[in-house]
Amino acid sequence: MATYKEWVQGARPRTLPAAVAPVVIGAGSAYAVDRGIFPFAVLALLVALALQVGVNYANDYSDGIRGTDDTNVRIGPVRLVGQGLATPQAVKNAAFISFGVAAFFGLALVAFANTLWMIGVGLLAIIAAWFYTGGKKPYGYLGLGEVMVFIFFGLVATLGTTYTQTLYITPASIAGAVGVGSLSCAILMVNNLRDIHTDPGAGKITLAVRLGEPGARLAYAGMIAIAAICSLVAGFFHPGAWFCLITFVYIIPGVRQVLRGSSGRDLITVLGRTGKFTLIYGIFLGLGMAIWRLPAIG
Repeated sequence: MATYKEWVQGARPRTLPAAVAPVVIGAGSAYAVDRGIFPFAVLALLVALALQVGVNYANDYSDGIRGTDDTNVRIGPVRLVGQGLATPQAVKNAAFISFGVAAFFGLALVAFANTLWMIGVGLLAIIAAWFYTGGKKPYGYLGLGEVMVFIFFGLVATLGTTYTQTLYITPASIAGAVGVGSLSCAILMVNNLRDIHTDPGAGKITLAVRLGEPGARLAYAGMIAIAAICSLVAGFFHPGAWFCLITFVYIIPGVRQVLRGSSGRDLITVLGRTGKFTLIYGIFLGLGMAIWRLPAIG
């Protein structure tokens, strides 16, 4: 029977910045045009957090029953099913409960914002969350994980947060969505780089595996660079966004480690740094845009 601490670790809290950052950026871009609605931002945050936790438990369940999480050869966080700490059904239930919580807050958000058409978007997000490693042909095993992460934890999370408050999207919010989506991809890339030698044996052909180790390392650095470019672009619309550029000092050591060939447990450190950087990036970019406010459109 898993302890409370193990359930928390199984939720993989190091990945939660990927849920928080896009909401902060989306809300910041809404406040930047004087259309911010704080309660809506809180609801969007609860949706994103619950969805991320659901994804993590779903991955634990699906990888565990497939035998992907062979704890004799893999390095990383607690795996509830793979380590026999919890039954597969219990972890599956935890995933579905998390998705239910996300759906509840999502329905509340679109109802209050009068954007009921977005229910379909939310449903697609939950389906994508499950089939990342679930089902007979999980797309996470086909090298498509980064694509879906970019879409749902970049574009959808950021632009959805902005749209429910403003009823339109702004150029700066698009730039922010691309930037934070790239960082979410970087989190996944470095995570899969850590397992690049063990995943193929379990039939998991991630994008890192497809690119090969040198290509995966360059891809990680490229994703960080894209985020920097996006903050530059956002600054042309709201100059406060340029404050975000100072945050890249924090991630440079991680990029160096990846490019210099760090592996195994060293990449766990980089993974944690990348997650923290994603949150810092989101806060600085979102607040920077919100502080440099422009008149609302219309």
